[in-house]
Amino acid sequence: MSDWQGVSEFLAVVETASFTKASKRLGASTAHVSRQVALLEERLNTRLLFRTTRKVSTTEEGDIYYLHCRLLADGLKEAESAVTQLHETPNGHIKLTAPVTYGEKVVMPLILDFMQAYPEIQIEVDLTNATLDLVDSSCDVALRLGRLVDSSMVCKRLATRRLIVCGSPDYLSKFGTPHTLSELAQHNCLRGQHDYWRFREEGKERSVRVRGNLRCNSGIALLDAAIRGNGLIQLPDYYLQEALESGEVVKVLNAYEDLEEGIWALFPHRRLQPLRVKLLVDFLAAKLANQAKD
Repeated sequence: MSDWQGVSEFLAVVETASFTKASKRLGASTAHVSRQVALLEERLNTRLLFRTTRKVSTTEEGDIYYLHCRLLADGLKEAESAVTQLHETPNGHIKLTAPVTYGEKVVMPLILDFMQAYPEIQIEVDLTNATLDLVDSSCDVALRLGRLVDSSMVCKRLATRRLIVCGSPDYLSKFGTPHTLSELAQHNCLRGQHDYWRFREEGKERSVRVRGNLRCNSGIALLDAAIRGNGLIQLPDYYLQEALESGEVVKVLNAYEDLEEGIWALFPHRRLQPLRVKLLVDFLAAKLANQAKD
């Protein structure tokens, strides 16, 4: 007997809560569906379903078996889809989420390039700083920055970011350039959501409490404040690239920069990704790697 025999019938019965409805879904007779499920239970030597004249429900063992079989069935569909799409023009829908500023400055220009290369793929982008549940929000992929806390997701590292402290030439000429972490106490540090800035000193991570007269949850607003000479900021490098190149702000405390953090693509837990999602993620990884070299 095939290991898969009876599984499709079992899944259909569980999902429709009816042998009759399952038989209609599968295009088979009710007797055939019932017989296949009975043979499956006999092979497993386990009762999977409670049967009454009014309804069908799963046993505890049936619940467990259903969850595993559903994953296997989904994986089989994805495998077939992946092979089929190799011979077709990539198409379909992708839903992606990313942080707002990183999405606007970095991700969206690359998404537009990708859509020119693959015009039959439709992309929905949700830019939010909220950590969305990928399953509940029906997202195919999420871009996350820094340290990951959700271990249930499948992830791929796309690029890195680094936290940089900087200030305007005008501010530094008035208040001096800090050379040690202890000197931060003498400076107006413009803060985001946290009162601590992260550094690395003698090979160890160190958090330093900072104070200042401005707190704002917008990195763009903090950068503008720093350019205007209001104080020092610590932000990820993608906020600062243009301002550093133009000389509007200057890096300080270079010797204490923390290690690079990952920029990640996260996926719902599944064995295979649709080809269109793989193409997008590989495209982003290649483009971000090229940007890092420039």
